[in-house]
Amino acid sequence: MDTAEAARRFVAGWQAGWARHDVDALIGLYAPDCVHRSMPFREPHRGRAALAAYLRWSFEDEVPLDVRFGPPVVGPDGVAVAEFRVLAEEGGHASTLAGCVFVRFDADGLAVETRDYWHTADGHQEPEGGLFLEPAAMNRPPTSRS
Repeated sequence: MDTAEAARRFVAGWQAGWARHDVDALIGLYAPDCVHRSMPFREPHRGRAALAAYLRWSFEDEVPLDVRFGPPVVGPDGVAVAEFRVLAEEGGHASTLAGCVFVRFDADGLAVETRDYWHTADGHQEPEGGLFLEPAAMNRPPTSRS
């Protein structure tokens, strides 16, 4: 399993799936016995059915307007992390959700464990600083720095 390829597929799948609220497409990125933590101290969602129920609940009042993921950063042992930002309307009000997802992949490239860290804010905002990269950056060749 190529972790970088699995991470790129996961990020692209989440970006497209979240924009459409396509829970079935999102669940297809996960192993059947996956464990997802929506925040560090919440009870985990164990298995695809529990994760699907959580996603449907999360999407109930959200109208996504723009979903963006930065390119994943790949670490050792099948682990990657990616930053995301979602501009949405919830209950008729503009909102922004920004955060990151840590994901570990199995030998088939499916997510077996994920953990999200995120924050919401009123209105539509872009994260500050230079770490968040536009999706177009995923298609650019890496630059070398001397």
